[in-house]
Amino acid sequence: MDAKLRVIVADDERPARLFLVNLLDTLDDVVVVGTATTGDETLDLIERLRPDVVFLDIHMPGLDGFGVVHLLPEGPGPLVAFVTASDGYRDLAQEVGAFEYLLKPVTRQRLRSALAHARELRSEPSSRVAN
Repeated sequence: MDAKLRVIVADDERPARLFLVNLLDTLDDVVVVGTATTGDETLDLIERLRPDVVFLDIHMPGLDGFGVVHLLPEGPGPLVAFVTASDGYRDLAQEVGAFEYLLKPVTRQRLRSALAHARELRSEPSSRVAN
């Protein structure tokens, strides 16, 4: 098996964050390396922990999910999957280069599919979110 995907979960709502972390914890090929409740925390964790994937809520206090994506440094970085309760931002998420758009509550099957997609993209030489 390939190395475990290193994941950060960023969501200001504790129940949503814990739900996703608990779901990820049931998977053998993933390790949650950090959680964040704000956009600024998310950027700090990305810089310090260098995750493979960030599951990112769109609506957070202060810097929102799109703000996080726009402030990611150039070059190789994590793949970003937006996790939200609203389907209304799907086009914008695609424009900023999100590799997945997951609607809450995320199902185990949908999460597995997103992680398989992430593994495929990580194996490609030019995988990263565009900003």
